[in-house]
Amino acid sequence: MDSPTLIPGVMLMALLMGGATVSAQVVAQDAPRSFTISPGYRFTEESGEALYNASCAGCHMQDGRGAQGAGHYPALADNPALAAAPYVIVNVLHGRKAMPSFGDAMNDDQVAAVVNYTRTHFGNRFSESVTPGQVRSLR
Repeated sequence: MDSPTLIPGVMLMALLMGGATVSAQVVAQDAPRSFTISPGYRFTEESGEALYNASCAGCHMQDGRGAQGAGHYPALADNPALAAAPYVIVNVLHGRKAMPSFGDAMNDDQVAAVVNYTRTHFGNRFSESVTPGQVRSLR
């Protein structure tokens, strides 16, 4: 009979603890996505505020000020990067770094609504509205 395979201590501990030895911050910085949305999931919310609360506030916080701790979640409040509507649309549709993509879970109207909400709240005053057609063109 073959001898048992020895597993290095760190690897064994990670296996036993379900991978909990890897810090969430390292995962958030190094992994393309720290979490994903379940395949087939669809948001039912329609207003930008409801969609923000359901999809964005968990990381970017209710006030849009972002957070740091287990990862870095950038502030959306008073954020000049939000002036470029296509930048925001693409990030919502396709994700960015540890941010998951929401393109499969939101339709064009929903993406436009949450982008418009984010660009007109939290101290942001970008008045040019995003349309579902713009979202569709960037999918």
